[in-house]
Amino acid sequence: MMMRVLSILLILLTSFFFTGIIVRTKSIFSGRKGPGIMQPMKDIFRSLRKGSVYSETTSFIFQLAPTIYMATLLMAILFIPFGNQKGVLSFNGDFVLFAYLLALGKFFMVIASLDTGSSFEGMGASREALYSMLVEPAFFILMGSFALLTGYTSFAGIFGALHFGSYISYGLGILASFVFITIALIENSRMPVDDPKTHLELTMIHEVMILDNSGYDLGLVLYGTNLKFAMYGAIIANFFLTPGYEWYFSVPIYITVQVGFAVIVGTIESFSARFRMNHNPQFIFMFTSISLLIFLGILLGTGKIS
Repeated sequence: MMMRVLSILLILLTSFFFTGIIVRTKSIFSGRKGPGIMQPMKDIFRSLRKGSVYSETTSFIFQLAPTIYMATLLMAILFIPFGNQKGVLSFNGDFVLFAYLLALGKFFMVIASLDTGSSFEGMGASREALYSMLVEPAFFILMGSFALLTGYTSFAGIFGALHFGSYISYGLGILASFVFITIALIENSRMPVDDPKTHLELTMIHEVMILDNSGYDLGLVLYGTNLKFAMYGAIIANFFLTPGYEWYFSVPIYITVQVGFAVIVGTIESFSARFRMNHNPQFIFMFTSISLLIFLGILLGTGKIS
């Protein structure tokens, strides 16, 4: 049971410094000193200590949404294993519930933004819901492909039985990691789909959706981004935590993958510009195509087709 809890503790730990590494990487590439690695978490803690202000237009839905959003994220990380050790919750098809827990949290954030009565926030909510819907097939095709490869339908079973023994399998693993990195960027509304630093409501996506959130509620939403990044980083790390590694080898590998993931995100945001809105759907659909390519590679590798 202790090893099961280790996965949760590592995700929570890495969530504290993940965004800080992204910001630090961007500062280095732009030639600035920049803030410390823990500065984003200090800002979140500052928000968590403040009270929330609610518009008279909003109802109890707006007040509950950030708490439900955080609860779904905390519930979702219970399914993520640590190498060949199961998560706290594990059963056949658990990755389906994992995906729809995240969708439930996103749903409440969307209806909360609509609850404000603001056309700008409704516009941002519509865009974020669309992008989440478009990226969903890539996740399910990817997990279904590895379920076909390993013969298991749970996170723990898939990652526990996953072995890379050929150039093709290593290529599939790299492609899968790339798809998960992009899914994390899209789900967190980061570059090149969205720019968290933009200040124009017409071009905002996630930021305009949470304009009315303040204080404790805003702190929960901001920390949710950190937690989702660390959560997807944990899934990517599991591709490299093959059976046979003891925990004292697996933990350094896990931390290295998470730091590398954060550096990659910071690098992408340093050297890429945000796409035009009408280019985002094509960009997101491209990763469904990559997932289909992985599926085809697994079919060829397992001899299902020849």
